[in-house]
Amino acid sequence: MRFRTALLAVALSTLSLSAALAQVAQTPPMGWNSWNFFAERVTDKDIRGAADQMVATGMKDAGYIYINIDDTWEAERDASGVLHTNSKFPDMKALADYVHSKGLKIGIYSGPGTKTCGGYAASLGHEEQDAEMYASWGFDYLKYDLCSFGRDVMEKQAHGDKAAQMKLMFAAYDKMAKALKAATAKTGRPIVFSLCQYGWDSPWEWAPALGGNLWRTTGDIEARWQSIYDIASQNEGLASYAGPGHWNDPDMLEVGNGKLTMAENRTHFSWWALLAAPLLAGNDLPNMKPEVKAILTNKDVIAIDQDSLGKQGHRAYSDGEVEVWTRDLAGGAKALAVINVGSDRLSTHPFHLNMAKAGLHGPATGKNLWTGKEVKLADGMPIELPSHDILLVRIDHAK
Repeated sequence: MRFRTALLAVALSTLSLSAALAQVAQTPPMGWNSWNFFAERVTDKDIRGAADQMVATGMKDAGYIYINIDDTWEAERDASGVLHTNSKFPDMKALADYVHSKGLKIGIYSGPGTKTCGGYAASLGHEEQDAEMYASWGFDYLKYDLCSFGRDVMEKQAHGDKAAQMKLMFAAYDKMAKALKAATAKTGRPIVFSLCQYGWDSPWEWAPALGGNLWRTTGDIEARWQSIYDIASQNEGLASYAGPGHWNDPDMLEVGNGKLTMAENRTHFSWWALLAAPLLAGNDLPNMKPEVKAILTNKDVIAIDQDSLGKQGHRAYSDGEVEVWTRDLAGGAKALAVINVGSDRLSTHPFHLNMAKAGLHGPATGKNLWTGKEVKLADGMPIELPSHDILLVRIDHAK
């Protein structure tokens, strides 16, 4: 009888763990990350302020949930190996509790090497210890950045042998994935696992199996049109690897940063939605311009990103400097985007839509998601678009 009871307890524990792990990232995570705006200057006060602004600006209501601390929160380890926070973050448990009190979730940052990208203590040799600590503090998300692991482990242990280096990298991410699962089993707190290793060795092929919920597909994004275009282009062809619980990550949003035009901000946000990408803002929330807020909180575009079918979009075709992307949506709907990646397309030489190449058969009526107006699509119709701007249409009954 005792044996049967023990078996039942193990079975229930396994089911509970599976249920906890299954509930994360069923749609691409949405939130805000500290790095793009604050970088190494981020403090406890900034994170609390970001949580307050997430609520006050309506971003929480639009679906943004995670407040993620990036690098530079760490101090040193004590004799027991426990990693302490530095003076900028006096009490992580209290900070997590504050963020949770706003109805939000909170993320943290580390890496598999000896040091983070900023030169702070990372998790090598302390994976289980750190994972348990994150869970005990109440964290819901871990960004795990390769950083010094390449120099300190991959190069030293497998100098000149690229394949062996990639195996070391895989093992490092697998070790933290197992540590997070163990921490979840112990505490009941599921933690989103975000792999940040710049798309090395095609993580989309192996990250889902080890428990990765999202993985970077490219190098770091910058608040420049060329960077956004290059990254979006590199994600073409990866659609089959994305789905509920596991997503391609083209990096954080730069909406509202740098010298991006409003057209570029609109196109950037739309493109990430078409790619079923995580939507992690990184702008100055307290001083956000109304037009930037309008982009980040456009619920129609967010609905494309968060669509329950979980099918990443793809480039249907290109014609000169205009690209047409589509994404299949739940219930037989479709998103269609016409993106002008070049100079202005004016009435003198507009772009002409090819419905068949876009996967549509016959005329279609949809909603322009940036104007809110009805739009009728037809074969050969002329489309004028300013440079780097987008026409994004949702067709609820696509043929």
